[in-house]
Amino acid sequence: MSKKILTIGEILVEIIATERGNGFRSPVPLIGPFPSGAPAIFIDQVGKLGHPCAIISAVGNDDFGHVNVDRLKADGVDISGIAVDPDGTTGSAFVRYRDDGSRAFVFNIRHSACGRIEVTDAAARLIDEAGHLHVMGTALYAPSVIETVLSALRSIKKKGGTVSFDPNLRPEILNSPGMREALQTVIAETDVFLPSGEELFLFTEAKTEDAAIKELLGRGIKAIVLKQGAAGATYHDVETTLRLASIPVEEVDPTGAGDCFGATFVTFWLEGAGPEEALRHANAAGALAVTKTGPMEGASTRAELKAFLQA
Repeated sequence: MSKKILTIGEILVEIIATERGNGFRSPVPLIGPFPSGAPAIFIDQVGKLGHPCAIISAVGNDDFGHVNVDRLKADGVDISGIAVDPDGTTGSAFVRYRDDGSRAFVFNIRHSACGRIEVTDAAARLIDEAGHLHVMGTALYAPSVIETVLSALRSIKKKGGTVSFDPNLRPEILNSPGMREALQTVIAETDVFLPSGEELFLFTEAKTEDAAIKELLGRGIKAIVLKQGAAGATYHDVETTLRLASIPVEEVDPTGAGDCFGATFVTFWLEGAGPEEALRHANAAGALAVTKTGPMEGASTRAELKAFLQA
């Protein structure tokens, strides 16, 4: 039986400026709301692949919450761990792309409904059912959420489960209370590490990529998948190094591509796929994700990945 994949963290809507520029200091046209939040995008992609999965989070009893819950449920995610806070507001992120392709964000996460994610009875049941926990660095933004993530991590590892970890760090939240300490706790229990670029060096004093990989694998991490954007991705374990180029597509919106990539890799890895098969499908998922506006809009089914890879 497939291990049920659980993630914990923010659910929010994304509202996107349609014109490029440096931020939101003056009125600009906007589109949205799009369902979003890194853990939510990740778990939605797992759901679209048909693998058992769930998320623990919180939303407000508002339209933004319904947009997310309805999407996740439709895509096969167990939503029983999403608390509806009658006094809270669903999180949000306003996003504007700069001319160089980078992004300016205005977040409402820590003070939204998902700033208070706790282990409810439903959440405890999901932790008991789960065989794998995926941790997003973005989810370690508030003390109650950190406590919930670390409690689930300890429980799942204690019963022989596995953990994947994507730092996915935003400068805007890196100094959240307790985040740096929590990151160290998570990396010590990680089986699959999914850093992007320089995130590889977050947990090591090593100065070169090879030295960092060697040190991290020596600590017990089973697989490292380095996401390199347009340059593709590289897989490392103690026996194998495998590099795959990215798949050329017309980029419309890169938000969520790394989450779809990670979700697909982890799903295939848990199902026993070899590194090349898992990485190839993850690359395809990441490529398809950037072809549509909105973080979850490019999530793919297995049939869509297969058709894309055969095209």
